[in-house]
Amino acid sequence: VQLQASGGGLVQPGGSLRLSCAASGRIFSSHVMAWFRQAPGKEREFVAAIRWGSERTYYADSVKGRSTISKNNAVNTVYLQMNTLKPEDTAVYSCARGNSLAYRSDEYTYWGQGTLVTVSS
Repeated sequence: VQLQASGGGLVQPGGSLRLSCAASGRIFSSHVMAWFRQAPGKEREFVAAIRWGSERTYYADSVKGRSTISKNNAVNTVYLQMNTLKPEDTAVYSCARGNSLAYRSDEYTYWGQGTLVTVSS
């Protein structure tokens, strides 16, 4: 499986971005697709996840209420809509596929290359 993340960029505080993660290869209903982020000098942290076989979603407290993870099974793509962006959201955002829901990055097997989100005025 290869994952290709896109959609990052420079946005002003309060703005919005939608990230996409396109997957090649099969994604089974048992899989979980997740977004993580890593800010400069910080560890990678969980952002959001969605179960491929259902609509169950999970969010980090830091983005809950401001972000929405969704998927399009037909095109094997996961999205992360981020609203009301803050400077502290600045990070490289990566998508990952795992066999079960987990909040630790080392539980995920396949990773995309990441896309940079910069929130600054």
